[in-house]
Amino acid sequence: MKNIRTNLVLASAVLLISACASQPKSTSLLDQVRIDYVQAQGNPKIATYAALEMQSATEALAKANAAAKERESLETVDKLAYLAKQKIALATEVASKKSSESEIASSAAIRDQVRLDQRTQQVEQARLKAEEAERSAQAARDAAAAATQQKNLAQDNEAQAQRLAAEASARNTQLEAQLAELAAKKTERGLVITLGDVLFGTDLARLNADGTRVAQRLATILQQNPKRAVLVEGFADSTGQTRHNQELSERRAAAVRDALLDMGVARERISQRGYGESYPVAANDTAANRQLNRRVEIVLSDDRGVITPR
Repeated sequence: MKNIRTNLVLASAVLLISACASQPKSTSLLDQVRIDYVQAQGNPKIATYAALEMQSATEALAKANAAAKERESLETVDKLAYLAKQKIALATEVASKKSSESEIASSAAIRDQVRLDQRTQQVEQARLKAEEAERSAQAARDAAAAATQQKNLAQDNEAQAQRLAAEASARNTQLEAQLAELAAKKTERGLVITLGDVLFGTDLARLNADGTRVAQRLATILQQNPKRAVLVEGFADSTGQTRHNQELSERRAAAVRDALLDMGVARERISQRGYGESYPVAANDTAANRQLNRRVEIVLSDDRGVITPR
């Protein structure tokens, strides 16, 4: 094969030299042979099946090109070109024949392989059907077992749900009773406990003894209902400076929060706000009404710890 590649390179060089030399002799036959040679070179079948024949054609064409370059007689050039043409034709014929034979052999091998593949596929299909049947049977067994397990689980869940519902109902009943003692009111935001002005020192943010007792009862309720949280909101009347009223409402809310913390309620369960003169529950036109506005409201969350914002 190394010699073949070498000869191909030489032939190409000969063609290039013949094309570039100063007015070499040529004939129409030689020109046609050169074209045939280039076409043969581009035929992959010739490279595969007729390499030796193509080598011979290459050598013959090289001689014809050499004769043309040496400006030998046209008769000599044509004889050599004709010989090269015959060798090119032979290479083409050999390649075509061997290619056909290879295709026939390949077709036979393909047919044999197809038959073998068909038989193999049939065996594989039978095996797959058997496996599928076994899987179906196993799936049916598993489904029956799962159905039984699911039924038992559903019964257990139902019993547990009933037990939890009963426990929740009992806790809610107890909670409502406890909150009723603190005069809690149901609002759109939930249950609200109001600590009036009388539970603080006059114009002070410190719970008096009665206020501390109320806070203690609320702390006990929160400890018994660990999923509940509270929002402590402070309010003031409109008497005096707005800034002072705002600060007083914040300090009073903080005082309730601190009391609950001291009584063991976790910090993350308590939020606080101070609203000053905002959100009055009565007109600030009489002393009694102003006293109603000086208050702290404690909003109890639902059993998910959620408090509806104001």
